[in-house]
Amino acid sequence: MVKYPFWKRVEDILGSTFGILLISPILPFIVLAIKLEYPREKTLVKLKRVSEGKIIEVYKFRNMIPNADKIKKDLLHLNERTDGPFFKISRDPRVTRVGRVLRKFRLDEFPQLINVLRGELALVGPRPHEREEVDAYPAEYKDIAEYRAGVTGLSQVSGASSLAFMRELELDKFYIQNRSLWMDVKILFRTAAILFFDPTAV
Repeated sequence: MVKYPFWKRVEDILGSTFGILLISPILPFIVLAIKLEYPREKTLVKLKRVSEGKIIEVYKFRNMIPNADKIKKDLLHLNERTDGPFFKISRDPRVTRVGRVLRKFRLDEFPQLINVLRGELALVGPRPHEREEVDAYPAEYKDIAEYRAGVTGLSQVSGASSLAFMRELELDKFYIQNRSLWMDVKILFRTAAILFFDPTAV
């Protein structure tokens, strides 16, 4: 595991605390909307991702139907990504009505700030991926998975899921080789600009 800089931990605590306070006024409405659609299901889901070389459980607001992961294998023929191990369908039938709204404004990802406070994710870092996706990284990019993954990052603000597989890895590699407080500040401002003015760009 790569040593985590102290300045980034301070950034994580301050930034995630601010983010949680920012979204807190609308939290009851998000929870209510999810519960009205799926009363018996949990509002938060835990997704397994790789961060600092180990599997962690990343929190997200529910935006898919129950057992969505089990249905995935039946939809593989619809996968629009052919350049790597990633899976994407523009109109994924597993996404709920409330989930589409949450995804559009990236609200489903705000619970990841809990992971940041717990020291499992960084506020800014490489994009977190599933184990099988990480296993598909070419040898020269394997070390990316040893760094703390981020809620946002250089690849996330440069196109995220619309990026080619190798381009995403190149951006994440560039970030970990050149990370600095100034770079993080620029990425955070870019993230805020996308969230408020062009939420579909991430």
